[in-house]
Amino acid sequence: MLAVQFQTSHEPTVRDTRDIWEIRQELKKEQELHEQLLTEIRKYEETLEKYEQQREESKGAILRQTVEELKKEAGLTEVVGEGVVLYVEQMYDESYVGPVTDTVSADLLRRLINELNMYGAEHISIADQRIVNTTVIRDINGVTKVDAHPLRFFPIEVKVIAADAEKLYNRLKASTIADDFALENLQLTISEPQQRVVIPPYDGTVRVEQMEAVEDDRR
Repeated sequence: MLAVQFQTSHEPTVRDTRDIWEIRQELKKEQELHEQLLTEIRKYEETLEKYEQQREESKGAILRQTVEELKKEAGLTEVVGEGVVLYVEQMYDESYVGPVTDTVSADLLRRLINELNMYGAEHISIADQRIVNTTVIRDINGVTKVDAHPLRFFPIEVKVIAADAEKLYNRLKASTIADDFALENLQLTISEPQQRVVIPPYDGTVRVEQMEAVEDDRR
């Protein structure tokens, strides 16, 4: 006990022997380090903010791209691509005597569209009327209509875009669809594959059935 007390009482006191200048220098270094750390923190915060902004912008870009793709699939945008153009004309010579066909039957047009789809057609228009999933082709009082558009004048132009225009052309040439038109005194002419075929957007009202809004109940 006495030994411990003796050792403690005789242990020298450690004092800061630095002068004022040295202490100021140390304080300055600490302040510089503190500022450097704050600068690094701000830099990382700005980097994180940029990443968040880019992610939000990326989400928006993806959403816009998805909307455009859906609109394209629905036929609501103009499309340009390789394809062929078909012309439907009356087939009469000067010696013909009899009734004159002044329209093309709805049934024949539907058969043509079915064949085009089988042969790889991606986009179709008839007399500049875009054909979409909801398009109705029917006979009203002896006049064939594509939706509400009447087909009263010849030639009737049918534009088709396909991934492989050459293949589409060859299959159409080998088809008997032209003979079906001839039976109605109509001539179906198929153009050579073209590099640029422009098909207009659907200009009607898209009918959406069996769909309803869903309320977002997330908290």
